Amino acid sequence: MSTTALPPDLSRLLAFVRVVEAGSFAEAARRAGTTTSAMSKAIARFEKAHGLRLLHRSTHSLALTAEGDRLMTAGRALAESLARVQSALGEVARDDGGRVRVTAPASFARACILPRLPAFLRERPEIEIEVKFRNEILDLAAEGVDVAIRSGPLDRAPGHQARRLCTFSWIACASPAYLNARGAPATPYELSAHDHVGFRNPASGQILTWRFADPRGKGPIRVTPKPKHICDDAHASLALMANGFGIGWGPAWLVNEDLRTGRLVEVLAPWRAPGEPLWMLRTSGRRPPLRTQRVMSFLNTLPAAFSDKAA
Repeated sequence: MSTTALPPDLSRLLAFVRVVEAGSFAEAARRAGTTTSAMSKAIARFEKAHGLRLLHRSTHSLALTAEGDRLMTAGRALAESLARVQSALGEVARDDGGRVRVTAPASFARACILPRLPAFLRERPEIEIEVKFRNEILDLAAEGVDVAIRSGPLDRAPGHQARRLCTFSWIACASPAYLNARGAPATPYELSAHDHVGFRNPASGQILTWRFADPRGKGPIRVTPKPKHICDDAHASLALMANGFGIGWGPAWLVNEDLRTGRLVEVLAPWRAPGEPLWMLRTSGRRPPLRTQRVMSFLNTLPAAFSDKAA
């Protein structure tokens, strides 16, 4: 136990405890990694500073004085307290267990995090998870959040450490039943003849604009839908699309499973816009605790099912 940072009196009191417990100055010095002379001088200075005599010294033995016996009790308590503090510091530095707070858009958390979370937690029972279902950009430090998942530009999240997980596409799609009844649009300009399922962003209150890219290289196209049905929950919008209530536009991580099973069919595939980045954010550039690193590693595996290109 290093005592170099302690006040001189406490450091010398610990030296006294070491000498008594070791039975000699030489053995105490050996255990502490110092010299016999340094150990002897530490106790002599303590005695002089307080006008005390702690030890009866003879050539072959040491014995406590009455004052030394009283101080030995306090000294042992100090040594035990320091040992507990050092043990706690070691556990904090290792920090493989405890709570990790994660925030993600509600639809992403439901579609991607929650289905895979139980298996991760069974593998890591020492980790406790708190998931915040939030669509808005949070002040991570103020909210006590360790890791955030966000998409798109990060100009509204300055001062955070960002790691790109992947890029993902937004996909226009509808149910086979709807397309059989109404046909599929050949270009985004034909969307006006169709029913739309819209999504209202709970954070901004705005209905999401759909984005496409002209395959002839004429640049991006933005479509403001005129939805017949509007939800502020992405899974609710997905359910309406899958049940034939119109064409919708959703992120790959939300619609890919329904596309795979045939509940939804992509429309305007040649007009699909380039993917946008998905980010993992932290508040600090310092190395995170091991528990946070393990949660970040888990989150890093999620995009494999839907990304255009993993980071």
